[in-house]
Amino acid sequence: MAAAKAPSDSDWHLLDKSVAGRVLRPGDAHFRSSSSPFNKRYAAAAPAGVLAAADVLDVRRAVEWARETGVPIVPRGGGHSYAGYSVNSGLVVDLRALGEVTADGSTGLVTAAGGASMAAVYAALEPERIAFALGNGASVGIAGLTLGGGSAATSRRFGLTADALVATTLVTADGELLTCDAERNADLFWACRGGGGGNFGINVSFTYRAFPVSGAATCLLLWDGADAAKVFAVLQEVMRQAPQECSIRLGLSTTGSGVTVSAVGMHLGSAAELRDLLDPVLAVARPLREDIADRTFWEAKDYLAHETSEGAFAARTNFATDPLPPDAVEEVLARLGRRPGGSNPDGGGFALFGWGGAVNEVAPADTAFPHRHANYLVSMDTSWGEQDGPDAEATHVRWLTGLREALAPHMAEGAYVNFTDPDLADWRTAYYGANYPRLVEIKRRVDPAGLFRFPQAVGS
Repeated sequence: MAAAKAPSDSDWHLLDKSVAGRVLRPGDAHFRSSSSPFNKRYAAAAPAGVLAAADVLDVRRAVEWARETGVPIVPRGGGHSYAGYSVNSGLVVDLRALGEVTADGSTGLVTAAGGASMAAVYAALEPERIAFALGNGASVGIAGLTLGGGSAATSRRFGLTADALVATTLVTADGELLTCDAERNADLFWACRGGGGGNFGINVSFTYRAFPVSGAATCLLLWDGADAAKVFAVLQEVMRQAPQECSIRLGLSTTGSGVTVSAVGMHLGSAAELRDLLDPVLAVARPLREDIADRTFWEAKDYLAHETSEGAFAARTNFATDPLPPDAVEEVLARLGRRPGGSNPDGGGFALFGWGGAVNEVAPADTAFPHRHANYLVSMDTSWGEQDGPDAEATHVRWLTGLREALAPHMAEGAYVNFTDPDLADWRTAYYGANYPRLVEIKRRVDPAGLFRFPQAVGS
């Protein structure tokens, strides 16, 4: 790779002339919509240019141009990186025009272009009545979800998004187009199943094996914070013992006016079966709101859909094998009561996502995603707004760090790379565990000069 330098106007002009898409520079229409970070914690970040790629050839030419000029390059699909890694200071390749999705119910195979969104994938799946583990936000990109593992309400039954992947095609640092599967470029295929987005190239196509789906049931239960101890004592065990068809997210949240306990979930079965599973917790604490209902699978995924509010946020993750003991739940409640105030309506919270099932049936070294041992994915978060003042970020991050440290004795090793944490010091081990050395080896082979780089890039 050539020595890094600031590209001249003529360099940008050459890129613009070589592609079918459009090169956008600061001040151009649509520049900010193509490069604005999802997490407003990084609102000041802006690239020197954006390529709104029209096709795969555009992606290849962008990679070649970046290699020749020494300009950092990053792909952007949904742009949902928690750490703002979908934007850099150089060239952002906006893949959203590469959004085609095809699905075949007779074979169960689904092919999605690298810029496809959840909305586009679901739209192709529904007529075929097939599905695999997918995100619950319409604008989330399939690429980042897959490359970082990809957990969903159906993962205990179907595995991770990465587990459904049977092939992917990517543009590597040398501008080549490589198709990877279990037979071709098998090491790179392994790395693309949980090794994190943006590390090994720009993925322009994914093929998945999906599963037939029909009916489902959902639940939404809300309790006052005073019932947290009783709910956690019972529902954590329900989550751990539940059949693979059932997945529940148990959470505590606050916006500064008290704590709410919530249980949200999907069961690939009937509402009667789901109610039977939930009876133990309903017997010890009557919810303020109780909604357990039969739905089609497609109604259920819409019911569970969630979009994060605009604003700045930070998140920490861990995994847990055992239920949190009562003293740990009390510690979380106490710390939520001391969470710094903020104007972001998302507030702050703590959640246990149902893990295990089919996720844990894959050996940790069979894919790059190593976290195949837990019963819960643990997530902690806090948010703030622009009007909360210059010290808001530091104050909220300090509070979040304290919460994670207080719960550390109850956590297993690991953190979820798709909930990227830029403040995580031990990210190499936390994200990738014993798989990290193999990822570094693959990275050095396919990107020896480190063209694809960011603060938590493999090999950095």
